[in-house]
Amino acid sequence: MRRLDQLLTNLGYCSRREARAWLKAGRVTVRGAPATDPGQKVLPADIRIDGEPPDHPDNLLLMLHKPTGLVCSHDEREGPNVYSLLPPRWRQRYPAVTSIGRLDKDTSGLLLLTDQSPLVHRLTSPKHKVPKIYRTLVDRNLPPGLAALFASGTLMLPGEKDACAPATLDVLSEREAEITLTEGRYHQIRRMFASQGCEVVELHRTRFGALELGNLAAGQWRELPLDYFA
Repeated sequence: MRRLDQLLTNLGYCSRREARAWLKAGRVTVRGAPATDPGQKVLPADIRIDGEPPDHPDNLLLMLHKPTGLVCSHDEREGPNVYSLLPPRWRQRYPAVTSIGRLDKDTSGLLLLTDQSPLVHRLTSPKHKVPKIYRTLVDRNLPPGLAALFASGTLMLPGEKDACAPATLDVLSEREAEITLTEGRYHQIRRMFASQGCEVVELHRTRFGALELGNLAAGQWRELPLDYFA
């Protein structure tokens, strides 16, 4: 059970200070009766807010097709972000809805969003080696031997102390390839190709673990079962 005012705040309805006004206005009921005590301990199933059950009283887990031009930061100084695509109330939840890993502004594709902090930690931890698949287009023909180099586990990137973990590269055409990573260093794919004289001009993530983006349209999201990665 949770304090009523805390529940309203966690689900993004109002601040704890504002909760008193919501109760005074009769906007919240508990088991059919008007709520009067913001400190009352309640079960989410027992309350109604403006006559409706609480919005996602447990947690959120979403798969989003991230378009280019958006960042994965909550800092508005960095520009438009992926959270602007979500319903306003979800953007007010606490803990905040955040991305599991990041895709940079110029990268599109599959992005997971959740307010489950332990899940964020587990899926981004290098220990778990979750495979992620990307399609990439570069500015020139792919050099020979690139797949073997990426798979060798010996590629060193400037400024790094450790070599990149082995990555699988499947060449699709002279300038296109599909790459599978099990780690997520800063701008890793762009830096891997740049180390061999190629600039990435398009980068798109199609898969995260066993989850595929499929035909989800850019800018759209869909909910996943909370135990999807159990």
